[in-house]
Amino acid sequence: MNDEDPAERAYEISDDPARLDAARVHHWLSTDAYWALGRTRERQDRAVAGSLNFGAYDLASGEQAAYARVVTDRVSFAWLCDVYVDRAARGGGLGTRLVTTVRDELSLMGVTRFLLATKDAHGVYARLGFTPLPEPDMWMIHQKG
Repeated sequence: MNDEDPAERAYEISDDPARLDAARVHHWLSTDAYWALGRTRERQDRAVAGSLNFGAYDLASGEQAAYARVVTDRVSFAWLCDVYVDRAARGGGLGTRLVTTVRDELSLMGVTRFLLATKDAHGVYARLGFTPLPEPDMWMIHQKG
């Protein structure tokens, strides 16, 4: 890993699926993301295949440093999920930049409704325009396990 301050590193954000480091993303999520602990590689690969995926890549090393996945119809609705920044790249605003890029790219497609769920990053997402559901009693969930 690069020992440089994360704020000083340059990154490129891309939605090119060929650039994703699938093994790295699976490792991050299945071992360090509270919402995906223990997720199998097969399930992760299926999730990637059915989604629009974004990676952030360190320009100096080429290594993937962050990931975000979007489930979307690319017209009116998007669910932002699996946002993860490598621990070594945290603290320099990369996560904010990644989510901003995702939001802006989907907005260009005409998507007007973005949802996400978080236990601990409400302030981060609020700075990017996300708010609590205005009418949470309208929403329902069917969940197993």
